[in-house]
Amino acid sequence: MNATRRMPLALVTLATGLCLAGAAQAQDMYKSGVGGLYAGLNYTFLDVEDDGLDADLGTLSGKVGVMATPFLGFEARAGFGVDDDEVRGVELSVDNFYGGYATPNLANESPVTPYAVVGFTRVEAEAKYRGVSVSDDDSDLSYGIGAHVKFAPNLSGNLEYMRYYDDDGLTLDGLGLGLQVNF
Repeated sequence: MNATRRMPLALVTLATGLCLAGAAQAQDMYKSGVGGLYAGLNYTFLDVEDDGLDADLGTLSGKVGVMATPFLGFEARAGFGVDDDEVRGVELSVDNFYGGYATPNLANESPVTPYAVVGFTRVEAEAKYRGVSVSDDDSDLSYGIGAHVKFAPNLSGNLEYMRYYDDDGLTLDGLGLGLQVNF
C-alpha cells in the first residue's frame, strides 16, 4: 500500500475512533445528568419592598431545563402566586411570572452542587385597595445563587436565593426550596 492510500485509511480509522469515543462519553454524560433534561418544582418565599411597603408573598413554580455541559445549564421557569399579603389595607399578590435563565454550575464529586442563575423574568402583580384593583407587568434582569443536593441518582433538592426584579424602588427577592428530577 502506498503512502497516498494509507493517509485516507488513517483518517477514516481516526474519525471512527473519535466517533466511538464521543458516543461513549455522551452515554456517560447522560447517566450523570449532563446532556440530559430535568424538571422541577419550587416554592418561593417572596419578599416585596416598595417605598417603605414590605410584603411577604408565596409562589409556586415549575422549571424545565437541560444541562448543556457539566458546568452550564439552560432552563425556563413559570409560576403563580399562592400566598398573598395585606399591608396597610393594600392586598398584594403575584398573578404569574415566567423567564429564561442560564445556570453556571460548580460541578464536583460531592452530592452538593453550587450554582448561579442569571436571566430575565417577567412578573405580573396586582394590588387591591378598597375595591380598586391595579395590575402591572414588567420584566427585569434576574440573578441568584443556590445549591442542589443529590438525594438519589435522578432526584435532588435545591435551595436558592433570587433577585427577580429591581427597578424604580421596587424589589422582588425570593428564597426558594424545590425538588428536581433528571431524565
